[in-house]
Amino acid sequence: MQPLPAVPFDALLKLERRVSHDGLVSIGGNYYSVPDRTRRVVEVHQLPDTIRILDSGRLVACHPILEGRRQYRVDPDHRQRAAARAMRHGHPDSLTIGRRGDHVARRSLAVYQAIGERLAGTGIGGRS
Repeated sequence: MQPLPAVPFDALLKLERRVSHDGLVSIGGNYYSVPDRTRRVVEVHQLPDTIRILDSGRLVACHPILEGRRQYRVDPDHRQRAAARAMRHGHPDSLTIGRRGDHVARRSLAVYQAIGERLAGTGIGGRS
């Protein structure tokens, strides 16, 4: 028998995954974010404690492995880039939600306050 190596052996599992419309990659029942790679096929390197996601050989995301199932690991920077891109492309008063092309206008909360007051004043069904 030989002595164990001084450094731990990092087993590597290589996978291919398609990025969802939400910018997530499903690995082992959990979901990990990637920046701006909607519906592309990416390469995943699963190490004992880390998930690395590569696009055309370039590292685009790195996450610690989540324990259990149906958990999400979203890097806030991945979502901030999408919002900044929307502002650069002429949508300063909208925020990208879900798929590309879906925009939600930003409104003051006063709009919703006025709607609530109006509904409260008229009662349900429009009667006072």
